[in-house]
Amino acid sequence: MENSVAILFGVMFLLLFLGVPIGVSIACAMLALIHFTPITKLTFIAQSLYSGLDNFTLLSLPFFMIAGTIMEGGGISRRIVKAANSAIGNVTGSLGMVSIIACMFFGAVSGSAIATVAAIGSIMLPAMDQEGYNRTYATALIAVAGSLGMIVPPSTPMVVYGVTNNVSIGALFMGGFLPALVVGGLLMTVNYFTCKKYGWVGKNHRLSGKEIAKTFWDAKWALLMPVIILGGIYSGVVTPTEASVVGCSYGIIVGRFIYKELTWRSIWEMYKKNTSFIGAMLFTFAPAGALSSIFAYMKIPAKITAFFISISSNPYVILFMILILLLIVGMFLETTPSMLLISPILLAVVQEIGVNPVHFGIFMVLALCVGLVTPPVAMDLFVAQSMTGIDMISIARKGKWLILAMIASTLIILYVPWISLVLPKFFGMIR
Repeated sequence: MENSVAILFGVMFLLLFLGVPIGVSIACAMLALIHFTPITKLTFIAQSLYSGLDNFTLLSLPFFMIAGTIMEGGGISRRIVKAANSAIGNVTGSLGMVSIIACMFFGAVSGSAIATVAAIGSIMLPAMDQEGYNRTYATALIAVAGSLGMIVPPSTPMVVYGVTNNVSIGALFMGGFLPALVVGGLLMTVNYFTCKKYGWVGKNHRLSGKEIAKTFWDAKWALLMPVIILGGIYSGVVTPTEASVVGCSYGIIVGRFIYKELTWRSIWEMYKKNTSFIGAMLFTFAPAGALSSIFAYMKIPAKITAFFISISSNPYVILFMILILLLIVGMFLETTPSMLLISPILLAVVQEIGVNPVHFGIFMVLALCVGLVTPPVAMDLFVAQSMTGIDMISIARKGKWLILAMIASTLIILYVPWISLVLPKFFGMIR
């Protein structure tokens, strides 16, 4: 059995190191396993490939991604930023705070960190330049705050975790609200003191109550979008999958007929733009589902659980070791593949020490989101770099206190499960 595990992981990590796509790496590793140690049959893997995609909830992922693209191109995200800016006013670090709030609103529709960085960055980076913010710091802030796109419900990694581990996605979404506020609050705190140190105070004139009300009235259709999506899910009117379609439809109606910033041609281009990414994502899901079946067959989760418990029986120590592991994994693997590969194994470990699956899922999303801004992979940094031309290392250095705030938020959520579980328990989604 040890030889089988060595072959499986050896081939998979070798191919990943060589830059082979994650789905192909997993498939080749399973084929190598069968060839050298025939512990199962090819037909079993074929059936598992199919069952890995045979899930209605998976349809929500591409639709949430498309909704984010529509939101950006249809003028919805720009109006949300404008409304947030009018509300914050002329306080220290106001544009930085607006960026964080805007990322939270945008994440409440797209569920994607990369889309959040691209959309909010294109609006806020020029504005922060004009206000005298250090360009490297502004880029770092957008990159780190963009991670909120994966923390604020609806969250793509939460959907992946829920589908992979058969955990209620509605409970995960509900449980993600307070952790998102914790992360956003700590980022705003760091931004405030940083801006106070360098004297980056908003220079725009303070708007009157009438002007603020006018700005919010102009953005009413944009602000209503996350309300419709999340309200529909929590009220039970629609499932998360149906809500993603509602979000796309609503975005098209608002962008095309109310704001009139979308054309039918641009909508078609948005769908085409997302096709290759969605296809690659689903191609990863199929072999990852088969790999989970092989893991269970080889009793790998049980062996890893025994390994952790052999080191310490203290739940806090085990959870801290898992946090360190996830921070390292996040530096080298993207969030979705990481969630697919290791969440079933680690969930088996933490359930042995009494950790709630909803709490663990939210913690895991937070821990892996730190990897979005820690090189070498750091997808958020790559997107931010492409927008400003500043090298990744400089961005990461300038944003070190923001990254530490992300890690501190993760530790708080990890060791205070009440934050993740109070809302799902209050609404009867979990016991």
